[in-house]
Amino acid sequence: MICNFSKRDTKMAENGSKLGEDNEVSGRVKEHFCQPCLSKDKKTVAEKFCSTCNEFQCIDCSNIHSMLAILTNHKLVSLKEANAATLSFKMKALGLCDQHQHSFEFFCEDEKKLCCSTCAFVYHRKCHSVVEIEKIAWEKASPISTLGEKLKEAKEAAESVARHIRSSKDQLADDIKEILTVIKTMRDEVMRIFDDLEDSVAKRAETLQKETFDNLTKRQAQNEINLADVVSCIETIENIYKSGTPLQKYIAEQKMKSKVNALCRNVNEDCKNLEKVNISFHFDDTLKLPPLPISEYVPGQLELKYYRHEDDSSVDKAKTLKPVYSINLKKTGNDVNEPFYTGIDCLPDGRLVAVDNNNKKCLVYNEKLEKVGSYQLSYYPLSVVVVSEEEVAITRGKGYNIEFLHVSKCNEIRSNRTCKVKAKCYSICLKNDRQFIVGSYDDPRPVRIVSLTGEEQDLRINFPNKTYPIGTSASTYIKGSDNVVITDRVEQNVYIYDIKSNTRVVVNDDQIQDPCGVAVGPSESILVCSCETNSIVQISQTGHILSSYTIKMKYPHRVCVSCDKSFLVVTNCGEGKKKMQKFKISYCRANKCVKKV
Repeated sequence: MICNFSKRDTKMAENGSKLGEDNEVSGRVKEHFCQPCLSKDKKTVAEKFCSTCNEFQCIDCSNIHSMLAILTNHKLVSLKEANAATLSFKMKALGLCDQHQHSFEFFCEDEKKLCCSTCAFVYHRKCHSVVEIEKIAWEKASPISTLGEKLKEAKEAAESVARHIRSSKDQLADDIKEILTVIKTMRDEVMRIFDDLEDSVAKRAETLQKETFDNLTKRQAQNEINLADVVSCIETIENIYKSGTPLQKYIAEQKMKSKVNALCRNVNEDCKNLEKVNISFHFDDTLKLPPLPISEYVPGQLELKYYRHEDDSSVDKAKTLKPVYSINLKKTGNDVNEPFYTGIDCLPDGRLVAVDNNNKKCLVYNEKLEKVGSYQLSYYPLSVVVVSEEEVAITRGKGYNIEFLHVSKCNEIRSNRTCKVKAKCYSICLKNDRQFIVGSYDDPRPVRIVSLTGEEQDLRINFPNKTYPIGTSASTYIKGSDNVVITDRVEQNVYIYDIKSNTRVVVNDDQIQDPCGVAVGPSESILVCSCETNSIVQISQTGHILSSYTIKMKYPHRVCVSCDKSFLVVTNCGEGKKKMQKFKISYCRANKCVKKV
């Protein structure tokens, strides 16, 4: 199953690369279309500009000027000349005072304003420093490129705002859908509870009914016997008193006295013990439903909150990624297939541990990405996490187990122990020194807490009712903020869940396409492999795109960061082009770039 996933994952990445190609051509000249043709719903490329008509025209339309005498005085120029004339006009207009339409000749250094001769005489006579522009233009003028850089930064910021607004709209729609889904799920759960309650009460009531019926039937039978005896005694007494002699009456009275007294006692006892049978059902105080409609008694509160993301300024932003080491991953030794590293992590001493899913191996690399250790596994490994200086944990396919390996300083690897789990574990990371955060697959609970001894528990998060197939999601955990991050390759989203508040941020951005591996970066930011754009994207915990760096590697798949946050290592999933690369990270913080070394 796992080998099939690897091939499918690779194919998915290769097909996806076509979607990420850039079709724009830099430096392309803007085309103008013939305006007379456009008025006839005909789209023709213009080659001339008539300054008299103030129109762009194609060759055929511009030739009419030579055919009609009334048009012979019109001035036709080429598009290049028209663009130059337009630019010249704009530059000339740029040098004129808006109020007096005179050329700017002075600059008031007190008020930082350009002045024509009229402005200088009328408005700036009392200013201390009004100088001629020609004298200071070459000395104090800042390079126009500086303004261009500022505008580029403003353009990027505006585009970021636009992306954030689109993301906020999408998140708002998703949140509303999720709220309604939660309510429907709760309704279904409540209906299921009442169905179970109905079945349980019906069975209990049936048992009580049978027991009560049996008791009443016995009492009814005894009462009928007593009634028959009473009727019989009455008939006997009536016959004796009607036809008997005084002697017979006396004997009968003495003989039947005890029997009549016993019958009367029995009947009187039955009368005293008469009970009215009634059965009812009452809800406990903990479950009393309000009067309908329930919309007036909503057992919850709908809140709309706005959060201003002011904390991103303190986050170290990845400015550049400088490649320092790179290796091609090819079959070597006893490898059966091309290597496919589905999990990587950094040891505290700078070494790297990786798991090869295709060849069932755990490998160790030194700081120069030289392989220094290898261990053959009996299963398909999925992910790996460093537990301590000499121990790692591996999730495995086709089994509900997490295996712990000992990795010595001398690069010797051996199996320590195995703990059984109930969830199908895929990605894995440390929550603390006693627990893991494990990403699951084929499970409605996409993330679970698993202890180092195998005990499991759910997170207090209302996850959407969604199941991730294997290879479509990865997760990580941010200790400082108690946040869980999940990538969704199908929806093209990155979800940031806040465990404390049970809220989430949805990151959906054109810079993130087919998000795969995820790791915690500097200042507890998030680093995501964008497979289709061949880049590593840095995200703040508030969902802002901080930086994006394109790497020379097709389809980045897994990423990990060194303990000191100075290096990151990336592996990919491109078939026939498998690589592992190590990058040195330069960060930019508070508008000042620093290098982590």
